[in-house]
Amino acid sequence: MPSRSSAPRRATLAMVAEAAGVSLPTASKVINGRGDVASSTRARVEEAARELGYVPPVGRRSVVAARVVDLVFDDLVSPYSLEVLRGVTEAATEAAVDVVVNRVPAAQTGPAGDSTPESWANRLKSAGREGIIVVTSELTEEQVDAFDRADVPLVVIDPLNLPRVDVTSVGATNFSGGLSATEHLLSLGHRRIGFVGGPVRAACGQARLHGYRAALEKAGVSPDTDLALHGAFSYPAGLEMGNRLLEAPEPPTAVFAASDTTALGVIEAARRRGLRVPDDLSVVGFDDTILASLATPALTVVRQPLPDMGRVALRTLLRLAAGESLDSHHVELATQLVVRDSTAPR
Repeated sequence: MPSRSSAPRRATLAMVAEAAGVSLPTASKVINGRGDVASSTRARVEEAARELGYVPPVGRRSVVAARVVDLVFDDLVSPYSLEVLRGVTEAATEAAVDVVVNRVPAAQTGPAGDSTPESWANRLKSAGREGIIVVTSELTEEQVDAFDRADVPLVVIDPLNLPRVDVTSVGATNFSGGLSATEHLLSLGHRRIGFVGGPVRAACGQARLHGYRAALEKAGVSPDTDLALHGAFSYPAGLEMGNRLLEAPEPPTAVFAASDTTALGVIEAARRRGLRVPDDLSVVGFDDTILASLATPALTVVRQPLPDMGRVALRTLLRLAAGESLDSHHVELATQLVVRDSTAPR
């Protein structure tokens, strides 16, 4: 009598645990959505379950539940943030990952009522987050240490500071951007060139300032400290600093602003004095958000690849969550000078 063909063997939790190289209780924690499992271990178990076609018993959480990352901003409404958000979410869609957007916590305070860095990190861990991306924000060493202890991977985009050298970050070539912006103004015959920067503590702003100074010195122009001002990366700060520069006894004929919104504030300061851009004052911005092309006149800028920075940050975070090693903790994407209508020969 011919033998019956045996039905395919159904994958069991024990088979998933063996394939992932973990204990049965650890595999069970992952299947049931427990947060007290390392991100790299969780990824191995989920991958093994998918490959084996494991189906949890009725009543248990699905092993293919959505993977989630936190994306945290200091400013949710700026054009800069929207460009970065676009890049992160596009890469997340490709990787089948969900993104939860939050505001950055104040010092020593986490979102949703967390009172300490430890509770913030533990909340993310308990929620099963793949990790966290923090954008243009200042982190404390205590916060970074708390993420480490909770085994929550962290990637920072354009950080204002890096409390530890091993913090993984994604940025742009800010020094060469500042250099190219200032060289462009020098090539137009300008010699009194103002710099309207961000907060003094901002590492990206300092790099742009150093590029500005390097271009001046290379051209044989002594940097005038009275022409270099610092404030927030914002329109009001640009307006205030623009007023200070233009009311000086010897005002600049050109200004390099360290962000698009700051540059628009400078342009408004010039308009209020009856000055025309670029006939009376040339202005260069930094970022190339949508505001740059919509401005009147259209803004000459140093373009940061903001969506690409978001994509790289998301993919880097997922590599960290999977336990992969990185070739470098710090990635800088190339900037590019884009000449429009806000600059002209002196």
